[in-house]
Amino acid sequence: MAAITADSLSKTYGTVTALDRVDLTVEAGEVFGFLGPNGAGKSTFINMLLDFAKPTEGSVEMFGHDCQSEGVAARSRVGVLPEGYSVVDRLTGLQHVEYAIRSKDADDDAVEILDRVGIRDVAQRQASDYSKGMKQRLVLGMALVGDPDLLVLDEPTTGLDPNGAADIRSILLEERDRGAAVFFSSHILEQVEAVCDRVGILQQGELVAVDTIEGLRESLGGGTKLLVQLDELRSGIPEMVRTVPGVDTVTVRDGQVLAVTCRNDAKMEVIVELHEAGIDVLNFRTEEASLEDMFVEYTGGGRR
Repeated sequence: MAAITADSLSKTYGTVTALDRVDLTVEAGEVFGFLGPNGAGKSTFINMLLDFAKPTEGSVEMFGHDCQSEGVAARSRVGVLPEGYSVVDRLTGLQHVEYAIRSKDADDDAVEILDRVGIRDVAQRQASDYSKGMKQRLVLGMALVGDPDLLVLDEPTTGLDPNGAADIRSILLEERDRGAAVFFSSHILEQVEAVCDRVGILQQGELVAVDTIEGLRESLGGGTKLLVQLDELRSGIPEMVRTVPGVDTVTVRDGQVLAVTCRNDAKMEVIVELHEAGIDVLNFRTEEASLEDMFVEYTGGGRR
């Protein structure tokens, strides 16, 4: 059974459409990254998963339970790390996890949970004294209580240093290997690319792409980017290259390198166009398109 199923899910606020007929299925045992620029509708989608907002049209289910009419049942198998979660000042980290264990009627060992997320040594300290990254680890630990079948994580690596982010990635992959689904939103595209089996990209409330990373690459220029090193980057050259049929985006790196996202059959056309314009090409090569490249292409330059 699918972990998440959205069917023509829509949400409007007055004249503003936050989500527009989103159809999406997230399977058990996969890590799904949810991306989009600010205001694209990511938070609205998550809020309807958790029944913080009601759909205007359509529906969304978790494990076959409608998130609105059967909210308690839908959330019974879910662990959540919300963005901007506030800890309880007077409680220690250990007490936070013990509360989560009681509320879920689980039998986890609170100390083991804290050890898994890397804050066992500060278990007895008041959570209000934790750094932002430590608070993030704590709330992830609370989400892991009860071995949930679905983790819904909003910006899970916020406030973490690179080592901390790597720890979180390892935990997410462990949960996937256990059979759980992981649905998370993040603006750190490198993190998404490192762990996700599939990604979905929202733009102005519409789900404009859902695929594996490799599938997205293949849909944009055959999965590679053309890098062209010029003798001199004169005014108007990027604009000229953008007019070549099959070219999607052109950016400048290090003052004299054109980074061109285009179809495979357009790459040589770019080189020919530069040569015919009297522009000296010192070198050119291709590289695999990153998730950031693809995100920019699908969203027209928006981030997050």
